[in-house]
Amino acid sequence: MGNSLFAKFKENLGPLGAVSHFSHHYFSYPMLEGEIGPYMEFNGQKILNWSLNNYLGLANHPEVRKADSDAIDKYGLCYPMGSRIMSGDSVHHEEFERQLADFSGFEGAFLMNFGYQGIMSTIEALVDHRDVIVYDSDCHACLIDGVRLHKAKGGVYYQYAHNNMESFEKNLIRASKYANQTGGGVLVITEGVFGMTGQVGKIDEIAKFKEKYEFKLLVDDAHGFGVIGETGRGVGEYLGCQDKIDVYFATFTKSMAAMGCFVATEKYMVSYLKYAVRSQIYAKSLPMGYVLGGIKRLQMIRENPQFREKLWHVANRLQQGLKDKGFNLGTSNSHVTPVHLNQDFNLNEVGNLTIDLRENMGIFCSIVVYPFVPKNVIILRLIPTSTHSDEDIDYTITCFEKIREKLANGEYNFEIPIKSELFT
Repeated sequence: MGNSLFAKFKENLGPLGAVSHFSHHYFSYPMLEGEIGPYMEFNGQKILNWSLNNYLGLANHPEVRKADSDAIDKYGLCYPMGSRIMSGDSVHHEEFERQLADFSGFEGAFLMNFGYQGIMSTIEALVDHRDVIVYDSDCHACLIDGVRLHKAKGGVYYQYAHNNMESFEKNLIRASKYANQTGGGVLVITEGVFGMTGQVGKIDEIAKFKEKYEFKLLVDDAHGFGVIGETGRGVGEYLGCQDKIDVYFATFTKSMAAMGCFVATEKYMVSYLKYAVRSQIYAKSLPMGYVLGGIKRLQMIRENPQFREKLWHVANRLQQGLKDKGFNLGTSNSHVTPVHLNQDFNLNEVGNLTIDLRENMGIFCSIVVYPFVPKNVIILRLIPTSTHSDEDIDYTITCFEKIREKLANGEYNFEIPIKSELFT
Protein backbone atom coordinates (compact mmCIF):
# COMPACT_ATOMS: atom_id res chain seq x y z
CA MET A 1 0.00 0.00 0.00
CA GLY A 2 1.06 3.58 -0.61
CA ASN A 3 1.64 6.23 2.01
CA SER A 4 -1.21 8.08 3.66
CA LEU A 5 -2.32 11.11 1.70
CA PHE A 6 -1.27 13.41 4.53
CA ALA A 7 2.04 11.70 5.43
CA LYS A 8 4.17 14.06 3.34
CA PHE A 9 2.97 17.10 5.26
CA LYS A 10 4.60 15.94 8.50
CA GLU A 11 8.04 16.54 6.99
CA ASN A 12 7.28 19.16 4.34
CA LEU A 13 5.00 22.08 5.13
CA GLY A 14 5.94 23.94 1.96
CA PRO A 15 8.27 26.95 1.46
CA LEU A 16 6.29 29.18 3.83
CA GLY A 17 5.18 26.57 6.35
CA ALA A 18 8.77 25.39 6.82
CA VAL A 19 9.44 28.26 9.23
CA SER A 20 5.96 28.39 10.76
CA HIS A 21 7.21 26.83 14.01
CA PHE A 22 8.67 30.21 14.95
CA SER A 23 7.19 32.66 12.44
CA HIS A 24 3.50 32.20 13.24
CA HIS A 25 1.83 35.36 14.59
CA TYR A 26 4.95 37.41 13.93
CA PHE A 27 6.34 37.08 10.42
CA SER A 28 3.24 35.24 9.22
CA TYR A 29 -0.33 35.70 10.44
CA PRO A 30 0.59 38.78 12.52
CA MET A 31 -2.21 40.33 14.57
CA LEU A 32 -2.64 44.08 14.18
CA GLU A 33 -5.12 45.45 16.69
CA GLY A 34 -6.97 48.71 17.28
CA GLU A 35 -8.65 51.10 14.87
CA ILE A 36 -7.58 50.70 11.24
CA GLY A 37 -5.15 53.48 10.46
CA PRO A 38 -1.51 54.55 10.24
CA TYR A 39 -0.97 53.67 13.90
CA MET A 40 -2.11 50.36 15.34
CA GLU A 41 -0.94 47.94 18.02
CA PHE A 42 1.33 44.99 17.32
CA ASN A 43 2.98 42.67 19.82
CA GLY A 44 1.93 44.91 22.66
CA GLN A 45 3.17 48.23 21.32
CA LYS A 46 2.00 51.11 19.14
CA ILE A 47 3.40 50.80 15.64
CA LEU A 48 3.50 52.87 12.45
CA ASN A 49 1.67 50.76 9.90
CA TRP A 50 2.58 50.72 6.19
CA SER A 51 0.83 47.45 5.44
CA LEU A 52 -2.88 48.19 4.96
CA ASN A 53 -4.70 48.65 1.66
CA ASN A 54 -6.84 51.44 3.14
CA TYR A 55 -5.70 53.69 0.29
CA LEU A 56 -8.22 56.51 0.69
CA GLY A 57 -8.72 56.26 4.45
CA LEU A 58 -12.34 55.18 4.11
CA ALA A 59 -12.13 52.32 6.63
CA ASN A 60 -12.75 54.63 9.57
CA HIS A 61 -14.36 57.63 7.92
CA PRO A 62 -17.35 58.59 10.11
CA GLU A 63 -19.81 58.75 7.20
CA VAL A 64 -18.73 55.31 6.01
CA ARG A 65 -18.90 53.79 9.47
CA LYS A 66 -22.39 55.21 9.96
CA ALA A 67 -23.54 53.75 6.63
CA ASP A 68 -22.10 50.38 7.63
CA SER A 69 -23.68 50.38 11.08
CA ASP A 70 -27.04 51.61 9.80
CA ALA A 71 -27.12 48.80 7.24
CA ILE A 72 -26.24 46.17 9.85
CA ASP A 73 -28.82 47.57 12.29
CA LYS A 74 -31.48 47.23 9.62
CA TYR A 75 -30.47 44.00 7.92
CA GLY A 76 -28.07 42.18 10.26
CA LEU A 77 -24.99 40.31 9.00
CA CYS A 78 -26.75 37.62 6.95
CA TYR A 79 -29.37 39.23 4.73
CA PRO A 80 -29.96 38.32 1.97
CA MET A 81 -29.60 34.57 2.35
CA GLY A 82 -28.69 32.25 -0.50
CA SER A 83 -26.95 32.90 -3.79
CA ARG A 84 -28.22 35.76 -5.90
CA ILE A 85 -29.51 33.45 -8.59
CA MET A 86 -31.69 31.58 -6.08
CA SER A 87 -32.82 33.89 -3.28
CA GLY A 88 -30.12 36.51 -2.60
CA ASP A 89 -30.81 39.35 -5.03
CA SER A 90 -32.13 42.78 -4.03
CA VAL A 91 -32.87 46.19 -5.48
CA HIS A 92 -29.78 47.47 -3.66
CA HIS A 93 -27.49 44.89 -5.27
CA GLU A 94 -28.75 45.92 -8.69
CA GLU A 95 -28.54 49.64 -7.89
CA PHE A 96 -24.93 49.18 -6.82
CA GLU A 97 -24.26 47.42 -10.13
CA ARG A 98 -25.75 50.33 -12.07
CA GLN A 99 -23.55 52.80 -10.20
CA LEU A 100 -20.41 50.71 -10.67
CA ALA A 101 -21.05 50.42 -14.41
CA ASP A 102 -21.62 54.16 -14.70
CA PHE A 103 -18.52 55.02 -12.67
CA SER A 104 -16.22 52.67 -14.56
CA GLY A 105 -17.64 53.62 -17.96
CA PHE A 106 -19.15 50.30 -19.07
CA GLU A 107 -22.61 49.24 -20.16
CA GLY A 108 -23.16 46.91 -17.23
CA ALA A 109 -21.61 45.41 -14.13
CA PHE A 110 -21.98 42.24 -12.08
CA LEU A 111 -21.54 42.54 -8.32
CA MET A 112 -19.77 39.58 -6.71
CA ASN A 113 -18.82 38.47 -3.20
CA PHE A 114 -15.05 37.75 -3.11
CA GLY A 115 -12.37 39.02 -5.46
CA TYR A 116 -10.16 35.95 -5.62
CA GLN A 117 -12.98 33.53 -6.40
CA GLY A 118 -14.74 36.09 -8.56
CA ILE A 119 -11.93 36.65 -11.04
CA MET A 120 -10.99 32.95 -11.16
CA SER A 121 -14.53 32.00 -12.00
CA THR A 122 -14.95 34.87 -14.45
CA ILE A 123 -11.93 33.69 -16.44
CA GLU A 124 -13.24 30.12 -16.39
CA ALA A 125 -16.61 31.33 -17.71
CA LEU A 126 -15.09 33.40 -20.52
CA VAL A 127 -13.10 30.64 -22.23
CA ASP A 128 -13.58 27.05 -23.31
CA HIS A 129 -11.22 24.39 -24.68
CA ARG A 130 -11.12 26.03 -28.12
CA ASP A 131 -9.95 29.38 -26.75
CA VAL A 132 -6.46 30.60 -25.84
CA ILE A 133 -5.32 32.76 -22.94
CA VAL A 134 -2.32 35.10 -23.18
CA TYR A 135 -1.28 36.53 -19.81
CA ASP A 136 1.44 38.61 -18.16
CA SER A 137 4.04 36.60 -16.24
CA ASP A 138 3.60 38.81 -13.15
CA CYS A 139 -0.16 38.31 -12.88
CA HIS A 140 -1.57 37.82 -9.39
CA ALA A 141 -2.16 34.30 -8.06
CA CYS A 142 -5.93 34.64 -8.53
CA LEU A 143 -5.42 35.22 -12.26
CA ILE A 144 -2.98 32.32 -12.48
CA ASP A 145 -5.54 30.07 -10.81
CA GLY A 146 -8.12 31.23 -13.34
CA VAL A 147 -5.70 30.15 -16.08
CA ARG A 148 -5.35 26.79 -14.31
CA LEU A 149 -9.11 26.31 -14.48
CA HIS A 150 -8.86 26.91 -18.22
CA LYS A 151 -6.07 24.34 -18.41
CA ALA A 152 -8.24 21.83 -16.55
CA LYS A 153 -10.78 22.07 -19.38
CA GLY A 154 -8.11 21.30 -21.94
CA GLY A 155 -7.48 24.94 -22.80
CA VAL A 156 -4.22 26.35 -24.11
CA TYR A 157 -2.42 29.37 -22.66
CA TYR A 158 0.74 31.36 -23.30
CA GLN A 159 2.67 33.53 -20.85
CA TYR A 160 4.52 36.64 -21.99
CA ALA A 161 7.39 38.40 -20.19
CA HIS A 162 6.17 41.07 -17.81
CA ASN A 163 5.11 44.26 -19.60
CA ASN A 164 7.28 43.22 -22.56
CA MET A 165 5.46 44.08 -25.77
CA GLU A 166 7.85 42.12 -28.01
CA SER A 167 7.17 39.00 -25.96
CA PHE A 168 3.48 39.86 -25.88
CA GLU A 169 3.18 40.07 -29.66
CA LYS A 170 5.15 36.86 -30.14
CA ASN A 171 2.75 34.97 -27.89
CA LEU A 172 -0.28 36.74 -29.33
CA ILE A 173 0.72 35.47 -32.77
CA ARG A 174 1.03 31.93 -31.41
CA ALA A 175 -2.36 32.22 -29.73
CA SER A 176 -4.01 33.62 -32.85
CA LYS A 177 -2.73 30.75 -34.98
CA TYR A 178 -4.03 28.20 -32.49
CA ALA A 179 -7.42 29.91 -32.21
CA ASN A 180 -7.75 29.97 -36.00
CA GLN A 181 -7.20 26.21 -36.05
CA THR A 182 -9.76 25.48 -33.33
CA GLY A 183 -12.34 28.11 -34.21
CA GLY A 184 -11.86 29.73 -30.80
CA GLY A 185 -10.87 33.17 -29.59
CA VAL A 186 -8.06 34.84 -27.64
CA LEU A 187 -8.34 36.35 -24.15
CA VAL A 188 -5.51 38.63 -23.00
CA ILE A 189 -5.15 39.07 -19.23
CA THR A 190 -3.13 41.71 -17.42
CA GLU A 191 -3.32 43.96 -14.37
CA GLY A 192 -3.88 47.68 -13.97
CA VAL A 193 -1.26 47.93 -11.23
CA PHE A 194 0.93 44.96 -10.36
CA GLY A 195 0.64 44.66 -6.60
CA MET A 196 4.19 43.59 -5.76
CA THR A 197 6.21 45.73 -8.17
CA GLY A 198 3.85 48.72 -8.26
CA GLN A 199 4.29 48.89 -12.02
CA VAL A 200 1.36 50.05 -14.14
CA GLY A 201 0.34 47.55 -16.81
CA LYS A 202 0.92 48.64 -20.42
CA ILE A 203 -2.77 48.47 -21.23
CA ASP A 204 -2.61 51.29 -23.77
CA GLU A 205 0.16 49.54 -25.71
CA ILE A 206 -1.63 46.19 -25.55
CA ALA A 207 -4.81 47.83 -26.84
CA LYS A 208 -2.99 49.08 -29.95
CA PHE A 209 -2.43 45.48 -31.04
CA LYS A 210 -6.19 45.24 -31.62
CA GLU A 211 -5.50 47.00 -34.91
CA LYS A 212 -3.61 43.88 -36.11
CA TYR A 213 -5.02 40.99 -34.08
CA GLU A 214 -8.40 39.82 -32.84
CA PHE A 215 -8.56 39.39 -29.04
CA LYS A 216 -10.49 40.47 -25.97
CA LEU A 217 -8.72 42.28 -23.13
CA LEU A 218 -9.39 41.55 -19.43
CA VAL A 219 -7.85 43.94 -16.89
CA ASP A 220 -7.73 43.27 -13.15
CA ASP A 221 -7.54 46.78 -11.73
CA ALA A 222 -7.72 45.93 -8.03
CA HIS A 223 -5.06 48.51 -7.08
CA GLY A 224 -6.13 51.19 -9.59
CA PHE A 225 -9.89 51.35 -9.11
CA GLY A 226 -10.88 54.44 -7.14
CA VAL A 227 -7.28 55.66 -6.95
CA ILE A 228 -5.73 56.22 -10.38
CA GLY A 229 -6.98 58.49 -13.14
CA GLU A 230 -8.41 62.00 -13.08
CA THR A 231 -11.64 60.84 -11.46
CA GLY A 232 -10.38 57.58 -9.96
CA ARG A 233 -11.82 55.34 -12.64
CA GLY A 234 -8.59 53.39 -12.81
CA VAL A 235 -5.61 52.73 -15.02
CA GLY A 236 -7.68 52.74 -18.21
CA GLU A 237 -8.70 56.33 -17.52
CA TYR A 238 -5.13 57.25 -16.58
CA LEU A 239 -3.78 55.81 -19.86
CA GLY A 240 -6.68 57.06 -21.98
CA CYS A 241 -7.81 53.60 -23.06
CA GLN A 242 -10.72 52.60 -20.80
CA ASP A 243 -12.87 52.09 -23.90
CA LYS A 244 -10.37 49.52 -25.22
CA ILE A 245 -10.84 47.24 -22.19
CA ASP A 246 -13.38 44.51 -22.86
CA VAL A 247 -13.69 43.08 -19.34
CA TYR A 248 -12.88 45.30 -16.36
CA PHE A 249 -12.49 43.73 -12.93
CA ALA A 250 -11.88 45.39 -9.55
CA THR A 251 -12.18 44.59 -5.86
CA PHE A 252 -13.42 46.74 -3.00
CA THR A 253 -10.61 45.67 -0.66
CA LYS A 254 -8.22 48.43 -1.67
CA SER A 255 -9.65 51.90 -2.35
CA MET A 256 -12.95 51.10 -0.63
CA ALA A 257 -11.48 49.24 2.35
CA ALA A 258 -14.36 46.77 2.18
CA MET A 259 -15.31 43.33 0.83
CA GLY A 260 -16.63 42.34 -2.56
CA CYS A 261 -15.79 42.94 -6.20
CA PHE A 262 -17.34 43.55 -9.60
CA VAL A 263 -16.81 42.84 -13.25
CA ALA A 264 -17.91 45.39 -15.87
CA THR A 265 -18.39 44.81 -19.58
CA GLU A 266 -21.04 44.93 -22.30
CA LYS A 267 -24.64 44.34 -21.19
CA TYR A 268 -25.07 41.04 -23.00
CA MET A 269 -21.84 39.77 -21.44
CA VAL A 270 -23.03 40.75 -17.97
CA SER A 271 -26.22 38.81 -18.60
CA TYR A 272 -24.15 35.80 -19.61
CA LEU A 273 -21.80 36.02 -16.62
CA LYS A 274 -24.66 36.20 -14.13
CA TYR A 275 -25.68 32.73 -15.29
CA ALA A 276 -22.17 31.32 -15.81
CA VAL A 277 -19.83 32.43 -12.99
CA ARG A 278 -19.83 29.38 -10.75
CA SER A 279 -18.35 31.08 -7.68
CA GLN A 280 -21.46 33.27 -7.56
CA ILE A 281 -24.13 30.80 -8.66
CA TYR A 282 -23.10 28.39 -5.92
CA ALA A 283 -22.14 30.86 -3.15
CA LYS A 284 -23.90 33.25 -0.82
CA SER A 285 -24.80 36.72 -2.03
CA LEU A 286 -22.80 39.69 -0.78
CA PRO A 287 -24.42 40.72 2.54
CA MET A 288 -26.45 43.92 2.55
CA GLY A 289 -24.04 45.72 4.87
CA TYR A 290 -21.33 45.49 2.24
CA VAL A 291 -23.74 46.47 -0.53
CA LEU A 292 -25.07 49.63 1.14
CA GLY A 293 -21.64 50.36 2.58
CA GLY A 294 -20.19 49.98 -0.90
CA ILE A 295 -22.70 52.41 -2.38
CA LYS A 296 -21.67 54.94 0.26
CA ARG A 297 -17.98 54.37 -0.42
CA LEU A 298 -18.46 54.88 -4.15
CA GLN A 299 -20.27 58.13 -3.40
CA MET A 300 -17.35 59.23 -1.20
CA ILE A 301 -14.87 58.46 -3.98
CA ARG A 302 -16.91 60.45 -6.48
CA GLU A 303 -17.47 63.46 -4.24
CA ASN A 304 -14.13 63.71 -2.43
CA PRO A 305 -11.18 63.97 -4.82
CA GLN A 306 -9.14 65.33 -1.89
CA PHE A 307 -8.77 61.77 -0.56
CA ARG A 308 -7.09 60.75 -3.79
CA GLU A 309 -4.99 63.92 -3.86
CA LYS A 310 -3.74 63.29 -0.32
CA LEU A 311 -2.85 59.69 -1.15
CA TRP A 312 -0.76 60.84 -4.09
CA HIS A 313 0.91 63.54 -1.99
CA VAL A 314 1.95 60.87 0.51
CA ALA A 315 3.03 58.40 -2.18
CA ASN A 316 5.03 60.93 -4.16
CA ARG A 317 6.73 62.38 -1.08
CA LEU A 318 7.56 58.93 0.27
CA GLN A 319 8.95 57.65 -3.01
CA GLN A 320 10.96 60.75 -3.81
CA GLY A 321 12.37 60.80 -0.30
CA LEU A 322 13.47 57.18 -0.58
CA LYS A 323 15.00 57.74 -4.02
CA ASP A 324 16.87 60.81 -2.77
CA LYS A 325 18.47 58.57 -0.14
CA GLY A 326 19.53 56.05 -2.78
CA PHE A 327 16.88 53.37 -2.27
CA ASN A 328 15.85 51.19 -5.18
CA LEU A 329 12.10 51.17 -5.82
CA GLY A 330 12.36 48.88 -8.82
CA THR A 331 9.93 49.63 -11.63
CA SER A 332 7.11 51.11 -9.57
CA ASN A 333 5.27 53.97 -11.24
CA SER A 334 2.20 53.87 -9.01
CA HIS A 335 1.44 54.47 -5.33
CA VAL A 336 2.57 50.93 -4.36
CA THR A 337 6.10 51.36 -2.97
CA PRO A 338 8.43 48.32 -3.00
CA VAL A 339 11.86 48.94 -1.48
CA HIS A 340 14.43 46.49 -2.87
CA LEU A 341 17.37 45.74 -0.59
CA ASN A 342 20.58 43.74 -1.15
CA GLN A 343 19.48 40.49 -2.79
CA ASP A 344 22.27 38.32 -1.37
CA PHE A 345 21.35 38.15 2.30
CA ASN A 346 19.88 35.12 4.04
CA LEU A 347 16.58 34.56 5.84
CA ASN A 348 18.16 35.09 9.25
CA GLU A 349 19.11 38.59 8.18
CA VAL A 350 15.62 39.18 6.82
CA GLY A 351 14.10 38.06 10.09
CA ASN A 352 16.40 40.10 12.30
CA LEU A 353 15.92 43.18 10.14
CA THR A 354 12.15 42.75 10.49
CA ILE A 355 12.40 42.38 14.27
CA ASP A 356 14.53 45.51 14.50
CA LEU A 357 12.05 47.50 12.42
CA ARG A 358 9.08 46.38 14.46
CA GLU A 359 10.43 46.13 18.00
CA ASN A 360 13.01 48.92 18.11
CA MET A 361 11.80 51.38 15.48
CA GLY A 362 8.06 50.80 15.69
CA ILE A 363 7.49 50.33 11.95
CA PHE A 364 5.37 47.58 10.43
CA CYS A 365 5.57 46.85 6.71
CA SER A 366 5.27 43.72 4.64
CA ILE A 367 8.48 41.77 4.12
CA VAL A 368 8.04 39.99 0.81
CA VAL A 369 10.08 36.90 -0.08
CA TYR A 370 9.70 33.79 -2.22
CA PRO A 371 7.20 32.43 -3.28
CA PHE A 372 5.43 35.81 -3.50
CA VAL A 373 8.36 37.15 -5.52
CA PRO A 374 11.15 35.28 -7.34
CA LYS A 375 13.92 33.63 -5.32
CA ASN A 376 16.72 35.90 -4.07
CA VAL A 377 14.42 38.93 -4.15
CA ILE A 378 13.59 40.69 -0.86
CA ILE A 379 11.14 43.58 -0.84
CA LEU A 380 10.00 45.87 1.97
CA ARG A 381 6.56 46.76 0.64
CA LEU A 382 5.11 50.08 1.76
CA ILE A 383 1.46 50.94 1.15
CA PRO A 384 0.92 54.70 1.47
CA THR A 385 -2.55 55.93 2.40
CA SER A 386 -4.26 59.29 2.63
CA THR A 387 -4.07 59.04 6.43
CA HIS A 388 -0.27 59.03 6.66
CA SER A 389 1.50 62.28 7.53
CA ASP A 390 4.70 63.97 6.38
CA GLU A 391 6.15 63.17 9.80
CA ASP A 392 5.40 59.47 9.26
CA ILE A 393 7.23 59.61 5.96
CA ASP A 394 10.32 61.38 7.31
CA TYR A 395 10.61 59.02 10.28
CA THR A 396 10.27 55.94 8.05
CA ILE A 397 12.98 57.09 5.65
CA THR A 398 15.34 57.76 8.58
CA CYS A 399 14.71 54.27 9.93
CA PHE A 400 15.24 52.68 6.53
CA GLU A 401 18.62 54.39 6.30
CA LYS A 402 19.54 52.84 9.65
CA ILE A 403 18.55 49.29 8.69
CA ARG A 404 20.36 49.58 5.37
CA GLU A 405 23.56 50.56 7.20
CA LYS A 406 23.17 47.74 9.70
CA LEU A 407 22.57 45.28 6.88
CA ALA A 408 25.69 46.43 5.06
CA ASN A 409 27.72 46.05 8.26
CA GLY A 410 26.50 42.50 8.80
CA GLU A 411 24.75 43.38 12.07
CA TYR A 412 21.72 41.22 11.22
CA ASN A 413 23.72 38.14 10.28
CA PHE A 414 23.06 35.90 13.27
CA GLU A 415 20.62 33.09 13.92
CA ILE A 416 17.12 34.22 14.87
CA PRO A 417 16.53 33.37 18.54
CA ILE A 418 13.75 30.85 17.99
CA LYS A 419 13.07 30.55 21.72
CA SER A 420 12.78 34.30 22.06
CA GLU A 421 9.70 35.64 23.82
CA LEU A 422 8.74 37.09 20.44
CA PHE A 423 7.74 33.65 19.22
CA THR A 424 6.04 32.10 22.25
